[in-house]
Amino acid sequence: MARAPRRSSRRNEAEGEATLPVPDRIIDATLALLAERPLGEIGLRDIAAAADVPLAALREAFPGKLGILAGYMRRIDLAVLEGPAPDMETGPRDRLFEVEMRRFDALAPHKDALRSLARSARRDPGLACALHRLAARSQKWTLAAAGIDHGGVLGRVGVEGAVMVHAEALRTWLDDDDPDLARTMATLDRALRRGERAMRFLDDACSSLSRVLDCGRRLRADRSATGEA
Repeated sequence: MARAPRRSSRRNEAEGEATLPVPDRIIDATLALLAERPLGEIGLRDIAAAADVPLAALREAFPGKLGILAGYMRRIDLAVLEGPAPDMETGPRDRLFEVEMRRFDALAPHKDALRSLARSARRDPGLACALHRLAARSQKWTLAAAGIDHGGVLGRVGVEGAVMVHAEALRTWLDDDDPDLARTMATLDRALRRGERAMRFLDDACSSLSRVLDCGRRLRADRSATGEA
């Protein structure tokens, strides 16, 4: 009996891409285009053509290019959160280090696209601000995965601090082609140590302020009880 002809790997790959959900195809196509040229030179029609979807399907899936990038960041967040939970017996800095390195592992397949995006952000303040907002959203989940979940002002400052730590390590990671990522890990460790000291100082300052305010409230209450002006 004649053997059926073997399909080419290219055809298998194309069929595999066609079975992906439309949003994933759009995200992958955008990343592939980003690896070749700046974000500002990529049009929505370019993305639709690369993803092999109608323009209407692109609009239904995402509001625009920033929406596609948000979808990509959500994909990375899910990959990070689906990983094993860090050992909660270790310190917060060690746990955050582990989760941040897991994020870099998830980002690795699209390093060329991220290099291109970083170059575009350096030339476009509006894009940089938008990416900062996306990073803050992601770092909120990174902190939660590491078991660091402050509320109030301290929590908001912690998220911004995590964004700065990640951004500093990201700049090193983009140029770190060592498989062991030694430079990236060293940068991340230094940034986390600085952030830890800053958060400890802020925590102490907030505690001191809280004690001062409590003391003031007690004095006012005592004066009110004794009828003092």
